[in-house]
Amino acid sequence: MTVSTTQRRASSEDVIELLGSMRFAISLLVFICVASIIGTVVAQNQTMNTYIDQFGPFWVALFDKFTVWNVYNSWWFLVIMGFLVVSTTLCVIRNTPKMLKDATAFREYVRGSSLRAFPHRVEISSDHEPQANLEPVQSWLKSHGYAYKVRNDEDGSYMVAAKKGGANRLGYIFGHVAIVVICVGGMLDSELPIRIQVWLGDKSPITENMFVSQVPESGRLSLSNPSYSANMLLPEGAKTSHAIVNFGEGVLIQPIPFTVELKRFIIDYYSTGMPSSFKSEVEVIDEERGERFSQVIEVNEPLRYRGVTVYQSGFDDGGSTLRVGVLPLVGSEYEPTRVQATVGDSQVPIVFNQKTGDKVTASFTELRVFNVEDLSEGTPQPKALMDHVASVSGSGIKPNNDHLTNVGPSLHYRLTTDDGQSFDYVNYMVPMTLDGFPVFLLGMRRDQSEFFRYVRIPADAKNTMTEFMQLRAAATDTDRLKLAAKRFAMRSGQVDAGSLMEVASFKTIETFMKRGFNGIIENVPEAERERILSLTVPMLQMTLLELRNIVREEQGLDPIDYSGEKGEKEDQWVQLALLAFANMPDYPAPVVLTLEGFDQVQASVFQVARSPGMYIVYTGSLFLVIGIFVMIYIRDRRIWVWVRPGDKGSLLTAAMTSQRRNLDFQQEFQRFQNAFQRLSANRGNKNV
Repeated sequence: MTVSTTQRRASSEDVIELLGSMRFAISLLVFICVASIIGTVVAQNQTMNTYIDQFGPFWVALFDKFTVWNVYNSWWFLVIMGFLVVSTTLCVIRNTPKMLKDATAFREYVRGSSLRAFPHRVEISSDHEPQANLEPVQSWLKSHGYAYKVRNDEDGSYMVAAKKGGANRLGYIFGHVAIVVICVGGMLDSELPIRIQVWLGDKSPITENMFVSQVPESGRLSLSNPSYSANMLLPEGAKTSHAIVNFGEGVLIQPIPFTVELKRFIIDYYSTGMPSSFKSEVEVIDEERGERFSQVIEVNEPLRYRGVTVYQSGFDDGGSTLRVGVLPLVGSEYEPTRVQATVGDSQVPIVFNQKTGDKVTASFTELRVFNVEDLSEGTPQPKALMDHVASVSGSGIKPNNDHLTNVGPSLHYRLTTDDGQSFDYVNYMVPMTLDGFPVFLLGMRRDQSEFFRYVRIPADAKNTMTEFMQLRAAATDTDRLKLAAKRFAMRSGQVDAGSLMEVASFKTIETFMKRGFNGIIENVPEAERERILSLTVPMLQMTLLELRNIVREEQGLDPIDYSGEKGEKEDQWVQLALLAFANMPDYPAPVVLTLEGFDQVQASVFQVARSPGMYIVYTGSLFLVIGIFVMIYIRDRRIWVWVRPGDKGSLLTAAMTSQRRNLDFQQEFQRFQNAFQRLSANRGNKNV
């Protein structure tokens, strides 16, 4: 039993020795420095798609195991910080009494003979008695700021022990205490307090959509939670006393001790369309104290009240009401239907075929009221007619302040078909003039890691897509296509029914409307494709022209006159319609959602924080500054003077030492040596 107890005691002492050692603390500091470099180089708290685009799926999967996207709240970083606190605290506890004792001790009981071992020493002889030499030595020490203590030995000798700069030891103490205080403050303002609540099983993050009133107690943090960093989305006219804490794959509800009501959100823009400033006019309601006041929150001017700080971190849509037109891209229907939705709505069923009831599911993600683009050069045309979906100005062209245009509102949404296919879409509310002609832009992308690609729909005389949609619907009718092909053949001089030109025109436009240019050239050798297109494109354009006039005649309108200056515009409309139909097979949606109107509701995004650790970190930083200044500017010095009787008078041996023997120390020792040698009254000096 005794051996076992002794072994356990020795083992625990070894552990304490390791934890309190300088090598262990330095190793932890190295890890923290490496983590800080990672946290600086790798952007923190970004979306996972951003990291996948930057590093690739393999490295993202590896880095995710170490939570490098949120280094300072990762479990391993907090563990290292905890060990550093323990290690430095043990170091302070073990060494502070020794340092304080050493700083106050004069060490007057040092042996006189041991002074000869000091590298900085001087020995002289004097004609005066030992007692007479004490006065000038003490006078010099006192004039130079030294505190001293005299030891009187029985043999008539004296030992004068002097010191100054003992407060230098406080620099080391303050420096080590500062590390502990800063680390404690940092951990207090990290996710550690919330992690502890979750680890203890008291709290559980919410992963389902629900109202705040429906959140169970396990998903709510305490009002007295010591520290947190939460987000608050507050629409205009709304008020709340809760914030959202993101934790893992879920959220926790954090109540705050007052209610914030957003009266008005104000935003200004640069000419480039970028926000120049944004701020929120809020009213703070404290029912507990019966207080109510107004304040403007803006960037770098937060609201501070009852230990909680509310920062203006951004803005978003607060649930704007949308009036959306639904234009079918399949079937013979072209008349739009209309739905009303709200930004943020998801799983909204959109019926695109009234006869069959076919539908897709829409999620309305964003309304952008202000879109500034550089349209000075329009957008590049496809190099060949087979190149689908031209890029638009907003996808990468840098703005030129001399040619900026507000192209109006845009609607962002996501459609999901019954087979699970999902794409993001963006459509502009009004047409924009590109290459001299007004067009509607229909953008699509598979996910957020891609740029939007656009299809141009030519606007009709009323600046709508109605005529294009009517033409698309008519192209699904075989009889109308045959009639258009017949009229084209007659214009070409072949009046016989079923002529070769008529059959070729019908087959070509039928294939084109279903599969675009790829359907025409897929079985053609590559060397012949350009020649085939040069023959079929004029045929398609003229047949499409005839189909357009057929539609107009059915509606009681005059046919289009393609002669003169007005005819050039109409001819350009048909060309753009042809390109749009060529791109339609690659547009993965059976319906187009157009923004017909909206009632905008702005929302402020606030960051709500309670960070008592901030003041602890400030205190630790003050300790660190004090410690560094004390260590640098307060230099410790110790002097011993041994005065003993000699054959003729007395013999004096003096030594000076310091922890740092730098140039200042050398100069001070030289001054001391010169003053000490003046005590000699004969030529028997011995300087070493």
